[in-house]
Amino acid sequence: MKILLFGRGGQVGWELQRSLSVLGEVIALDFDATQNPQQLCGDFSNLAGLTETIRSVKPGVIVNAAAHTAVDKAESEPGLARTLNALAPAVLATEAEALGAWLVHYSTDYVFDGSGTQPWREDDATGPLSVYGQTKLEGEQAVATCRRHLIFRTSWVYAARGGNFAKTMLRLAKDREALTVIADQFGAPTSAELLADVTAHALRVALHKPELAGLYHCVASGETSWHGYARYVLAQAQALGWSLKATADKVAPIATASYPTPAQRPLNSRLDTTRLKNAFELTLPHWQVQVQRMLQEISGENT
Repeated sequence: MKILLFGRGGQVGWELQRSLSVLGEVIALDFDATQNPQQLCGDFSNLAGLTETIRSVKPGVIVNAAAHTAVDKAESEPGLARTLNALAPAVLATEAEALGAWLVHYSTDYVFDGSGTQPWREDDATGPLSVYGQTKLEGEQAVATCRRHLIFRTSWVYAARGGNFAKTMLRLAKDREALTVIADQFGAPTSAELLADVTAHALRVALHKPELAGLYHCVASGETSWHGYARYVLAQAQALGWSLKATADKVAPIATASYPTPAQRPLNSRLDTTRLKNAFELTLPHWQVQVQRMLQEISGENT
């Protein structure tokens, strides 16, 4: 079975190359065609090129880990965000449906308005607050037109590879005596590695049970605020021997309103994963477990 993966260079895409390799031949594409096998098009701004690529490869599975994820920048370039997050996935859905292929896609908690304190369920009413959230919602709707689809909504994604919130906190804590971090946004830090492993497991099951096609929430268990996340990261790093000026007790909480950004962020990013766990018989680890593992992995960067 051929698996066509878009977004190879991203955090989730990088991990998917590993996790999907046990299911079939993975053809992993980046944005830059010169870096791709046979110079296949992986550029989501080139819709005709995407169509040509899929028709050429004829995959049994298409996995989309590509997106416009610059949340604030999307406010000033809504056209590009819509092309990458909605129009390109619509092309994938059309071509996957024509091939009878499975289509795997990733979405976000930003499709909700962030109200309340209860974890969002898959069938809750959406209400995006930003261009990013709106275009990702449109992408979901397009992907769902392909009968054999798996859509995973997630939040607060990180990986040892590339930049992430934890690395930013560690860098700042090396140079500053104290930090201020938003304390009224809540969610679950979720590793790209977990997303990739869940994807491979769910896809393997769904290939034999097409009735499991649909929308699922996928995040690590537990919850925290960005403030709590930062404090945990610094405390664990200190225990691992990192030399920090700003320790966990030097992280002060601030409100979202005190840190205005072009795009409005949801305050409640909690996602209910009951549907995913029941459908695929999964146990999702607590967010602290994999954050700690990531910190151990990057501890060699502590210089």
